[in-house]
Amino acid sequence: MTTLENIVQYAKAQGFVFQGSELYGGLANTWDYGPLGALLKQNIKKAWIDRFQRQSPYNVLLDSSILLNTEVWKASGHLGGFSDPLTECRSCNMRFRADKLIEEHDKTTSPDGWSNEKMYQYLIDHEVACPNCGKKDFLPIRSFNMMFQTHQGVVLDTASKIYLRPETAQGIFIQFKNIQRTTRRKVPFGVCQVGKSFRNEITPGNFIFRTREFEQMELEFFCKPGTEIEWFKYWKQACMQFLLDLGVNKQDLKFDDHKPEALSHYSNATTDIQYNFPWGFDELWGIASRTDFDLNAHQTHSGENLTYLDPDTNERYLPYVVEPSVGVERLFLMFLSNGLTEETLENGDIRQILKIHPALAPYKAAILPLFRKEHKDLAEKIYADLSKHFDVVYDETQNIGKRYRRQDAIGTYLCITVDHDSEATQTVTVRNRDTMEQERIAITDLRAYIEKTIEF
Repeated sequence: MTTLENIVQYAKAQGFVFQGSELYGGLANTWDYGPLGALLKQNIKKAWIDRFQRQSPYNVLLDSSILLNTEVWKASGHLGGFSDPLTECRSCNMRFRADKLIEEHDKTTSPDGWSNEKMYQYLIDHEVACPNCGKKDFLPIRSFNMMFQTHQGVVLDTASKIYLRPETAQGIFIQFKNIQRTTRRKVPFGVCQVGKSFRNEITPGNFIFRTREFEQMELEFFCKPGTEIEWFKYWKQACMQFLLDLGVNKQDLKFDDHKPEALSHYSNATTDIQYNFPWGFDELWGIASRTDFDLNAHQTHSGENLTYLDPDTNERYLPYVVEPSVGVERLFLMFLSNGLTEETLENGDIRQILKIHPALAPYKAAILPLFRKEHKDLAEKIYADLSKHFDVVYDETQNIGKRYRRQDAIGTYLCITVDHDSEATQTVTVRNRDTMEQERIAITDLRAYIEKTIEF
């Protein structure tokens, strides 16, 4: 299995992910997505929108503000309760999330739903050691609010204090009435959103798995009370199928259904889709039935009536919500882990491949003139035509074998070679990344051929 260290090295070497602010020594837990990484992130988001919004008869899109009125966070409970259990080693002064210390100490123990006092008692009773210095002496646990604070306006006073959003969901809830009114949607319907969120995590880590700045893809699906568990099961399976359709190995995925005592106070059903990352199974995608907690909280706090009037039954109610929520970066890391592999060829050479679904591949095809002088003009023309429809790359340096290897390593699904017969026959050789098989294709058929390969 590919190690996390191998993925980190590969991501930097190939231009997927760079350390943020590297020129100035870096900034902890910040990452920049290079030319290939930016394309991969773009393709992940496009695939999610295509499946969950464009192809769905239920869902619409929203792009809400990162900066929201502070009253939003008071109503949602984030100001008072969006916190992690923080503890500190008395010896080395390193800070940790207490729940993660417990999970690392005993993989079979889940502290979900535990109070700070219960977690602290566990650390004492089981003599949990500090991961940094090995000592077994922690300070009592206190709650640490993870919201990033900033100010709006020219005067830094209490009145100008606002927060960077820790999730995209609240922007959907506070616009529920406007969306329903303008789209004239009947319940059930959903709202999809892709956007940046910010959480001042105590212990970010595992490369891009847990970061303080990240992108979320969230769906808030509004349904009639009493139907939420049915819809919860529907979206649970839809999320899993999305991953399978994009080529994720089935044996590396599993559901982790939360036990009743581990559910959030507002949820009556929650599950996580876990993926087998290099360090083991960990949370990838959360699906939660949130009842009417969010709309009810905003209705109470704002004084605005957020109920829905069913035009068919004349019944008025607050819709329940099912929320599938996933981070772009976690999917990004999963696809690298799932697809990065090496093959030994018959001649003993090692071929590195990123076996990623063509819909996600940064470049769908590489256009390669067999010889630069003789085949350059036609190859550039094909590149110009295809680049109007797909992300493609033109490569004319080194011999054709090395160019194939280079494209295999970054996940390019097709290599289109212009050779001696291409001008006369108006055909090219198309090579498949995974099988290395080649076939002759008419130049006029290339667009349709690529479109077919990237379907999922």
